[in-house]
Amino acid sequence: MLKDFLSQWTSKWNEARGVVRLFVAKWPTGTMGKFHPQFWFPHGVLALILVLLGVRNILPLLDQIRLLSEGIIRYGPVEDFSHLPAFFQHWMGSVRSLIGLLQILMGIGLVFRSRFAWAAGIVLSSASFLILFRQNHGHLVLPSMGDLVLFAGLLVFRRQFYRSNVATGTMFSLISIILLFSYAVFGSFLLGMGFNPPIKNLLTSFYYAVVTMSTVGYGDIVPVTDDARIFTVSIIILGISVFTASLSTVILPLMNDRVQHLLMGEKKGMIRKNHYIMVGTSALAMNTYEELVRRGFPVTFIVPARRVDAEWEKIDQVEGDPMDPETLKKSGILDALAVLALLEDDADNAFVVLAARETGAVAKTVVSVRDREKLARVRRVHPDMILSSDLIGGQLLAMALAGESVDGNEIIRKIFQDGN
Repeated sequence: MLKDFLSQWTSKWNEARGVVRLFVAKWPTGTMGKFHPQFWFPHGVLALILVLLGVRNILPLLDQIRLLSEGIIRYGPVEDFSHLPAFFQHWMGSVRSLIGLLQILMGIGLVFRSRFAWAAGIVLSSASFLILFRQNHGHLVLPSMGDLVLFAGLLVFRRQFYRSNVATGTMFSLISIILLFSYAVFGSFLLGMGFNPPIKNLLTSFYYAVVTMSTVGYGDIVPVTDDARIFTVSIIILGISVFTASLSTVILPLMNDRVQHLLMGEKKGMIRKNHYIMVGTSALAMNTYEELVRRGFPVTFIVPARRVDAEWEKIDQVEGDPMDPETLKKSGILDALAVLALLEDDADNAFVVLAARETGAVAKTVVSVRDREKLARVRRVHPDMILSSDLIGGQLLAMALAGESVDGNEIIRKIFQDGN
């Protein structure tokens, strides 16, 4: 029963993806530039949804700030959490605001197709849904449905988020440090009366936060209430965790690259001219690569992340999104003989053809098609050649089993179809 339900659910999602991808594929090319859907879908749409959900989650906090500005409520310094406004007394309200802030920040990461932002978006949408579900006493309400839609969208389009580099790690490390300092400084100020001497201004709370997170601890300011002590312990633990994670995210990759450079030397890149651009690392792609190399043709692979194992050391690689015209230009498409889109997803192969057209290159476009239903859709982007070996293989097997005659020329014509 569960297996059938999951199978039907997956089938419906695949159909929905197919309809959306067909709409994108039929979008006019060459005149729309950066407004073409391939430049903002699906990552841009999911990023917008995540940011809107983040704004929804911090609305109660914004309302508290409005009341503060109007003088209706007054914040610290106080002795413990019981003296704080009602919104902060309820732990779910404060956690929801923190989740909202993180959702807005991770939305920026989704725009750049960050894998880290994708994973964080999955966790944050799940946590946001559970908090709203509990606050509404176990009932599904319209605001919580947005989290489910985002969760499903991130899972369906997970392959669109693949970037993981030092620049992305540095950005999120910086964001984490800023959030940590904000938590430590404003928390110290709000609980100011729980310290001896009391913390009565933001400058003193900033000093206390830095001294505490660095574990120096001069002892000139001491927490005296239980809530203040718990808060101090939390910023010590978070400080050690965030700074350690930030160093490992930024420093270690740089050190690894430097060590590899010293041990292996500078690797000279291949002159990309009169070469073939390979998109995909399937068995078909690797076998085609080996045959091209054996015949003396240069080949450049476009990969989501650079491969560093021994087998790939001799292969010319370009890291990036093959559906991005800038990545194709970086791989030398303007001087290439052909672009071979041999990804597992037929729709993604069609996107590569659209991106190649955006560059204005004259290189031939070759795509592979596995799904009979998508063959007609792929034809609409007019590749120069369509390789449908899987489809023809099924026909050949059926013909052989039925004892029908097989025409070799007809087989070759069917396998290598004209895309026009």
